Amino acid sequence: MEFPKTGNNTFLIIDQGNTLTKIALFDHDTLIWLRYFNKLSAHDVQQLELDKINISAGIISSVAVHPSSLLSILPDTNWLILDHNTPVPITNRYHTPETLGNDRLAGAVAASVLFTGSDVLVIDAGTAITYDIVTGSKEYLGGSISPGLTIRFKGLNTFTGKLPLIESISFNEITGYDTRESILSGVMNGTRFEMDGFIREYKEKYPDLRTILTGGDAIYFDKKLKSNIFAFPNLVIDGLKLILQYNLEK
Repeated sequence: MEFPKTGNNTFLIIDQGNTLTKIALFDHDTLIWLRYFNKLSAHDVQQLELDKINISAGIISSVAVHPSSLLSILPDTNWLILDHNTPVPITNRYHTPETLGNDRLAGAVAASVLFTGSDVLVIDAGTAITYDIVTGSKEYLGGSISPGLTIRFKGLNTFTGKLPLIESISFNEITGYDTRESILSGVMNGTRFEMDGFIREYKEKYPDLRTILTGGDAIYFDKKLKSNIFAFPNLVIDGLKLILQYNLEK
Protein backbone atom coordinates (compact mmCIF):
# COMPACT_ATOMS: atom_id res chain seq x y z
CA MET A 1 0.00 0.00 0.00
CA GLU A 2 1.25 3.47 -0.91
CA PHE A 3 1.35 5.88 2.03
CA PRO A 4 1.89 9.65 1.94
CA LYS A 5 5.40 10.75 2.80
CA THR A 6 5.83 11.37 6.51
CA GLY A 7 8.23 13.29 8.70
CA ASN A 8 9.96 12.44 11.95
CA ASN A 9 6.80 12.63 14.06
CA THR A 10 4.44 10.03 12.64
CA PHE A 11 1.71 8.86 15.01
CA LEU A 12 -0.50 5.78 14.57
CA ILE A 13 -3.97 5.95 16.12
CA ILE A 14 -6.19 2.87 16.55
CA ASP A 15 -9.70 3.56 17.85
CA GLN A 16 -11.86 0.46 18.39
CA GLY A 17 -15.45 1.53 18.91
CA ASN A 18 -18.69 -0.39 19.36
CA THR A 19 -19.39 -0.51 15.62
CA LEU A 20 -16.27 0.53 13.72
CA THR A 21 -12.53 0.53 14.18
CA LYS A 22 -10.59 3.50 12.84
CA ILE A 23 -6.89 3.50 12.02
CA ALA A 24 -5.29 6.87 11.39
CA LEU A 25 -1.85 8.27 10.68
CA PHE A 26 -0.77 11.76 11.69
CA ASP A 27 2.31 13.57 10.47
CA HIS A 28 2.77 15.64 13.63
CA ASP A 29 -0.59 17.51 13.79
CA THR A 30 -1.81 16.72 10.27
CA LEU A 31 -4.13 13.78 9.59
CA ILE A 32 -2.70 12.18 6.45
CA TRP A 33 -4.49 8.81 6.28
CA LEU A 34 -7.65 7.25 7.76
CA ARG A 35 -9.30 3.86 7.28
CA TYR A 36 -12.46 2.26 8.72
CA PHE A 37 -13.03 -1.43 9.52
CA ASN A 38 -16.16 -3.24 10.70
CA LYS A 39 -14.04 -5.81 12.50
CA LEU A 40 -10.30 -5.29 12.70
CA SER A 41 -8.10 -8.37 12.67
CA ALA A 42 -4.35 -8.88 12.83
CA HIS A 43 -4.55 -9.89 9.15
CA ASP A 44 -6.10 -6.52 8.28
CA VAL A 45 -3.22 -4.72 9.96
CA GLN A 46 -0.68 -6.89 8.14
CA GLN A 47 -2.33 -6.05 4.82
CA LEU A 48 -1.90 -2.35 5.55
CA GLU A 49 1.90 -2.86 5.68
CA LEU A 50 2.24 -0.34 8.48
CA ASP A 51 5.60 -1.87 9.32
CA LYS A 52 7.00 -0.09 6.25
CA ILE A 53 6.40 3.30 7.88
CA ASN A 54 8.70 4.89 10.41
CA ILE A 55 6.08 5.26 13.15
CA SER A 56 7.23 7.40 16.06
CA ALA A 57 4.55 6.19 18.50
CA GLY A 58 1.04 4.78 18.59
CA ILE A 59 -2.03 4.78 20.79
CA ILE A 60 -4.75 2.15 21.08
CA SER A 61 -8.17 2.98 22.46
CA SER A 62 -10.75 0.24 22.74
CA VAL A 63 -14.22 -0.18 24.21
CA ALA A 64 -13.42 -3.88 24.57
CA VAL A 65 -10.30 -5.87 25.46
CA HIS A 66 -7.13 -4.34 24.06
CA PRO A 67 -5.90 -6.40 21.06
CA SER A 68 -2.54 -7.89 21.98
CA SER A 69 -2.33 -9.36 18.47
CA LEU A 70 -2.04 -5.86 17.04
CA LEU A 71 0.80 -5.01 19.38
CA SER A 72 2.74 -8.08 18.25
CA ILE A 73 2.59 -7.01 14.59
CA LEU A 74 4.35 -3.73 15.30
CA PRO A 75 6.55 -4.72 18.26
CA ASP A 76 9.02 -1.88 17.79
CA THR A 77 6.36 0.82 18.05
CA ASN A 78 6.22 2.90 21.23
CA TRP A 79 2.64 2.05 22.22
CA LEU A 80 0.33 3.83 24.65
CA ILE A 81 -2.68 1.76 25.74
CA LEU A 82 -5.33 4.23 26.84
CA ASP A 83 -7.14 3.52 30.10
CA HIS A 84 -8.40 5.48 33.10
CA ASN A 85 -4.89 5.69 34.54
CA THR A 86 -3.41 7.36 31.45
CA PRO A 87 -2.42 11.00 32.05
CA VAL A 88 -4.48 13.45 29.98
CA PRO A 89 -4.16 17.24 29.48
CA ILE A 90 -7.47 17.99 31.23
CA THR A 91 -8.73 17.34 34.76
CA ASN A 92 -11.15 14.42 34.90
CA ARG A 93 -13.90 15.09 37.48
CA TYR A 94 -15.94 12.00 36.57
CA HIS A 95 -16.83 10.14 39.77
CA THR A 96 -16.09 6.72 38.24
CA PRO A 97 -13.21 7.33 35.80
CA GLU A 98 -12.69 3.59 35.34
CA THR A 99 -16.14 3.36 33.69
CA LEU A 100 -15.73 6.39 31.42
CA GLY A 101 -15.49 5.53 27.73
CA ASN A 102 -12.18 6.41 26.10
CA ASP A 103 -14.03 8.04 23.22
CA ARG A 104 -15.84 10.43 25.57
CA LEU A 105 -12.61 11.45 27.27
CA ALA A 106 -10.72 11.84 23.99
CA GLY A 107 -13.51 13.99 22.57
CA ALA A 108 -13.36 16.23 25.62
CA VAL A 109 -9.58 16.59 25.26
CA ALA A 110 -9.90 17.62 21.61
CA ALA A 111 -12.73 20.03 22.43
CA SER A 112 -10.66 21.75 25.12
CA VAL A 113 -7.92 22.39 22.56
CA LEU A 114 -10.23 23.47 19.73
CA PHE A 115 -11.96 26.04 21.95
CA THR A 116 -9.37 26.91 24.55
CA GLY A 117 -10.86 28.83 27.46
CA SER A 118 -14.48 28.05 26.47
CA ASP A 119 -17.08 25.76 27.98
CA VAL A 120 -17.79 23.07 25.37
CA LEU A 121 -20.55 20.50 24.95
CA VAL A 122 -19.51 17.51 22.84
CA ILE A 123 -22.32 15.52 21.20
CA ASP A 124 -21.07 12.23 19.76
CA ALA A 125 -23.77 10.57 17.64
CA GLY A 126 -22.59 6.99 17.32
CA THR A 127 -23.88 3.61 18.51
CA ALA A 128 -24.85 5.55 21.62
CA ILE A 129 -25.33 9.31 21.67
CA THR A 130 -23.17 10.88 24.33
CA TYR A 131 -23.29 14.41 25.69
CA ASP A 132 -20.14 15.57 27.49
CA ILE A 133 -19.25 18.89 29.07
CA VAL A 134 -15.71 20.24 29.45
CA THR A 135 -15.25 23.64 31.05
CA GLY A 136 -13.09 26.56 29.98
CA SER A 137 -10.76 25.70 32.86
CA LYS A 138 -10.15 22.27 31.22
CA GLU A 139 -12.25 20.25 33.63
CA TYR A 140 -14.20 17.29 32.27
CA LEU A 141 -17.38 17.02 34.36
CA GLY A 142 -19.41 14.21 32.78
CA GLY A 143 -22.59 14.18 30.75
CA SER A 144 -25.28 11.85 29.43
CA ILE A 145 -25.60 8.61 27.46
CA SER A 146 -28.60 8.01 25.21
CA PRO A 147 -29.50 5.29 22.64
CA GLY A 148 -28.19 5.94 19.15
CA LEU A 149 -30.30 5.83 16.00
CA THR A 150 -29.69 2.16 15.20
CA ILE A 151 -30.54 1.12 18.76
CA ARG A 152 -33.79 3.11 18.61
CA PHE A 153 -34.84 1.57 15.30
CA LYS A 154 -33.93 -1.94 16.47
CA GLY A 155 -35.73 -1.40 19.78
CA LEU A 156 -39.00 -0.58 18.05
CA ASN A 157 -38.66 -3.65 15.83
CA THR A 158 -37.57 -6.00 18.63
CA PHE A 159 -40.02 -5.03 21.35
CA THR A 160 -43.18 -4.68 19.26
CA GLY A 161 -45.14 -7.23 17.32
CA LYS A 162 -45.51 -5.55 13.93
CA LEU A 163 -43.22 -2.56 13.56
CA PRO A 164 -40.63 -3.09 10.80
CA LEU A 165 -36.90 -2.48 11.10
CA ILE A 166 -36.02 0.84 9.47
CA GLU A 167 -32.59 2.15 8.58
CA SER A 168 -31.42 5.70 9.30
CA ILE A 169 -32.04 8.18 6.48
CA SER A 170 -32.54 11.93 6.34
CA PHE A 171 -36.19 12.72 7.05
CA ASN A 172 -37.54 16.26 7.03
CA GLU A 173 -41.24 15.78 7.78
CA ILE A 174 -42.78 16.05 11.23
CA THR A 175 -45.78 13.94 10.19
CA GLY A 176 -45.42 10.37 8.99
CA TYR A 177 -48.15 9.31 6.56
CA ASP A 178 -47.53 5.58 6.87
CA THR A 179 -45.86 3.31 9.44
CA ARG A 180 -42.39 3.61 7.93
CA GLU A 181 -42.55 7.41 7.85
CA SER A 182 -44.03 7.51 11.35
CA ILE A 183 -41.07 5.54 12.70
CA LEU A 184 -38.65 7.80 10.82
CA SER A 185 -40.37 10.88 12.19
CA GLY A 186 -40.35 9.56 15.73
CA VAL A 187 -36.72 8.45 15.76
CA MET A 188 -35.08 11.14 13.63
CA ASN A 189 -37.08 14.09 14.94
CA GLY A 190 -37.11 12.75 18.48
CA THR A 191 -33.31 12.53 18.46
CA ARG A 192 -33.04 16.04 17.03
CA PHE A 193 -35.39 17.41 19.70
CA GLU A 194 -33.30 15.63 22.33
CA MET A 195 -30.08 17.22 21.05
CA ASP A 196 -31.62 20.69 20.89
CA GLY A 197 -32.98 20.20 24.40
CA PHE A 198 -29.61 19.25 25.87
CA ILE A 199 -27.94 22.21 24.17
CA ARG A 200 -30.62 24.57 25.47
CA GLU A 201 -30.31 23.27 29.05
CA TYR A 202 -26.52 23.51 29.04
CA LYS A 203 -26.61 27.03 27.59
CA GLU A 204 -28.68 28.17 30.56
CA LYS A 205 -25.83 27.05 32.82
CA TYR A 206 -22.98 28.03 30.49
CA PRO A 207 -24.14 31.09 28.46
CA ASP A 208 -21.06 31.21 26.21
CA LEU A 209 -21.21 27.48 25.48
CA ARG A 210 -19.71 26.09 22.28
CA THR A 211 -21.22 22.87 20.91
CA ILE A 212 -19.37 20.27 18.85
CA LEU A 213 -21.16 17.52 16.92
CA THR A 214 -19.25 14.41 15.90
CA GLY A 215 -19.83 10.69 15.27
CA GLY A 216 -21.07 8.59 12.37
CA ASP A 217 -24.69 9.80 12.58
CA ALA A 218 -23.79 13.48 12.89
CA ILE A 219 -24.57 13.93 9.18
CA TYR A 220 -28.29 13.62 9.93
CA PHE A 221 -28.31 16.55 12.35
CA ASP A 222 -25.48 18.99 11.61
CA LYS A 223 -27.69 21.15 9.38
CA LYS A 224 -30.94 20.69 11.31
CA LEU A 225 -30.23 21.64 14.89
CA LYS A 226 -31.62 25.00 15.98
CA SER A 227 -28.47 25.88 17.88
CA ASN A 228 -25.21 26.95 16.27
CA ILE A 229 -22.92 23.91 16.30
CA PHE A 230 -19.49 23.00 14.97
CA ALA A 231 -19.15 19.69 13.14
CA PHE A 232 -15.84 17.82 13.60
CA PRO A 233 -16.03 14.28 12.17
CA ASN A 234 -12.62 13.18 13.50
CA LEU A 235 -12.85 14.72 16.96
CA VAL A 236 -12.10 11.50 18.88
CA ILE A 237 -9.17 10.62 16.60
CA ASP A 238 -7.74 14.10 17.16
CA GLY A 239 -8.21 13.73 20.90
CA LEU A 240 -6.37 10.41 20.97
CA LYS A 241 -3.48 11.96 19.06
CA LEU A 242 -3.37 14.82 21.58
CA ILE A 243 -3.31 12.37 24.50
CA LEU A 244 -0.46 10.47 22.85
CA GLN A 245 1.54 13.67 22.29
CA TYR A 246 0.89 14.79 25.86
CA ASN A 247 2.34 11.55 27.23
CA LEU A 248 5.34 11.66 24.89
CA GLU A 249 6.15 15.15 26.13
CA LYS A 250 5.92 14.26 29.82
